[in-house]
Order: sequence, then C-alpha cells, then structure tokens
Amino acid sequence: MIFGQKMIEINFHEHIAPIIHKNCTPCHQPNRSAPFSLISYEDVAKRAKFIGKVTETRYMPPFPADRKFQAYLNERGLTVGEITKIKLWIEGGMKEGGVGSTVKSEQHFAQQSTETDLVKPDLVLKMNKPYQISGENVEDFRFFSLPSKTATDQYITAIGFKAGNKKNVHHSRLMVDTTNNIRAIDGLSETDPKVYEFQKTGLKEEFLYGWVPGNDKISFPQGTGVKLNANSDFLLNMHYAPSPVPDTDQSEIQLYFAKDKIEREVRNFTLRENDISNKPFLIKANQKATFFISKKIDKAISLISVMPHMHLIGKTFRAFVITPNGEVINLVKIDNWEFNWQMTYQFKLLLKVPSGSTFIVEGTYDNTAENPENPNSPPLDIAYGWGTKDEMFNLVLYYLDYKEGDEKIEQK
Repeated sequence: MIFGQKMIEINFHEHIAPIIHKNCTPCHQPNRSAPFSLISYEDVAKRAKFIGKVTETRYMPPFPADRKFQAYLNERGLTVGEITKIKLWIEGGMKEGGVGSTVKSEQHFAQQSTETDLVKPDLVLKMNKPYQISGENVEDFRFFSLPSKTATDQYITAIGFKAGNKKNVHHSRLMVDTTNNIRAIDGLSETDPKVYEFQKTGLKEEFLYGWVPGNDKISFPQGTGVKLNANSDFLLNMHYAPSPVPDTDQSEIQLYFAKDKIEREVRNFTLRENDISNKPFLIKANQKATFFISKKIDKAISLISVMPHMHLIGKTFRAFVITPNGEVINLVKIDNWEFNWQMTYQFKLLLKVPSGSTFIVEGTYDNTAENPENPNSPPLDIAYGWGTKDEMFNLVLYYLDYKEGDEKIEQK
C-alpha cells in the first residue's frame, strides 16, 4: 500500500490490530457474545480469509440499522479504507510485524480493555442457583427472583446482562417489584398460575431492560438514571432455546449506580401489538403481511434510545416520528431483519419529540415457504406469542421528560 509516495508493508500489529480491536474484539473475546476470540495475531491469522470475506460484504461487524437513516452512539462499521487494508494484508501474506509494533498492538488492546472494564458494576445479582436445562429440546420460559437488598433508594445509570450459558440463553427481560411479593416465584414456569398473579400486582415497571443476542449494556446520559426503590426485587424472565442435551445456566445482571446527584429520571415505554392499527396481528400461512403502529403522545420528551423487536419471519422494521408541524424525525430503519442480532440503538444526540407528535412504526413479515427463516415447513398461521415460532412487534424506548436544550446534548 502507498501512503503519499512511500510504499508501506501492511502488518498485523501496526495496521490491522487497531481495526480488529475497535470493531471486532469487544464481542470476540472470552465471556462475550461471539463464539471465538479475535485478540492475538494467531486468533486473527487463522481466520483471516473468513474475516476478509465477511468484512468485504459488510456482514461483519454486525450493525443492522441503516446509518444513513439515523446516527447512533453505538454504531459499528468499517470504512472502505479499513476493508481495503484487511484485504491487502491477507493478499500480502498476513505479515505479523516487528517487536515494536507487537508492543503497540498489545498495549492498544490492553488500554481498550481497561477503558471498557474500568468501571465495575456497583451491584451484581446472579440467579440464586444454576437452573437445570432439561435437554428435552423444547423452549423453556422461566421467572427468577433476584432481591436487590439495597438499604436506600438508588438511581441506576447503566444496566448490563451476562448470560451464564451463551448457547442456550435466547433472551431475557428484566422487571422491578417493590412489594417483595415475587420472591416465591424463583424458577417458576411462565405457565404456573402464581406467575400470572404476580404479574397482575405489584410490578413497578413492566419493562426495565431487555437482553437479546447482539445487545449490550445501556448507559444513560450524565445526570440521569432510573430510580430503584430500596430493597426492591428484580424479576428476571428467561427464555431458553431448545436444547437436545441437559445443561445449566446461572445468568447475572449488572447494575451501575449514580455517585452524584441525579437531576432527571429516565423512563421507558413500549409500542406493542395492542397498539397496531390494522389488527389482528396474524400472519397467515403462505402470505406476507405489513403492520402499522400509530401512537400520539401528549407531552414533549427527549429520546435516549430505541430497541426494535421481532422474531423469525420479520423482514423489515422502520420507525419515525411526525411532529405537529409536519417534521419527520427518523428513529430506526432495518432493511434486513436479523433475529439473531438485535440491539438497543442509542442516539448520538438526544432527540426532541414535541408534544402532540405521532410515532409511526412499520413492520413486514414473510410467512411463505420462500423465507429460509420460516420455522414451519409447510408454513402455518403465526400470531402473537413469546415463543421463537410465534411473532412479536415491539419498539422499546428510553426517554426523559423534555428540557430546553436537550437536543444539543451529546450522549457518551
């Protein structure tokens, strides 16, 4: 490669490692979501041709949302120059580089890892005991109680989740109970009558945080947080994918509390199947369908993030806001829905949504035999449900009540 008038031999430690460590290693390392590590030269070199192919086609790093539609704080993606560097490095024999550049590469990863892990969780709550996954090759939905045992009220500034069994944990949903009445729910199936009774009473929030493959820790803007009342309990709704062999899981949630005074409270709401304009939410066998949500709000808010959610036969997802004066505010657009890689998209700037604005959400589904992701062969009618073979249509939003100047605040 030529930089200026000088020929530069591309080597791993000096030219390729910074690209890999920034865009790939955050997931591709031990105890993270990816199936193998991409830290060392040896890790990358033995998969170099595969890496070259998936980066050139932009399959990796995964970021399903259209970055031209809206800009996000947590967006990923390689430049044309970075993709070209990887390609030329592979074609040039995958040179490792000298001692000096080796030190530089190792320091780069060590620094990045330190920055990522510098702030340790203030409270880690793990499932009380390992849950026994049956091995009967069926989906399993379970509820677990995780008492916080906090002595005083706290404000949560960030939330994370660590799957104890990455292969079998399909997704998790975190809720809060202030009554302490759910402690007996630990490990119960979603079909147990006690679960229904607990869900009807006492939950402060129906939703606090959701983890799906591809999602990451959510951090709220400085000076804001979600209020956690003293001695509250967390309700962890776990979905385990079918497994042909017995296994165990002991997942955990990671909570980060405010050290300084919190000025504003983070809230959330979810646009869901009940909000659909063209009901019923039913995708008939051998048909395609499009559903719409139109929801008007009666107060001004500042959006922090959005998280779209569909299942296997989802194909596209789009959400935007129309303000009272006709302005369109883009939220998220996914042209090729990927069930196995779902994210919370955090905006670079807080997005002001004026009072009287209308949220518009559009989702398309393909329940034909031509859809390779269709869970049924031949196709069957599919309606709402939490199971993988059922369908959902959600948009989860974190927000603040609007304050003058919010739209100029950069999220970090």
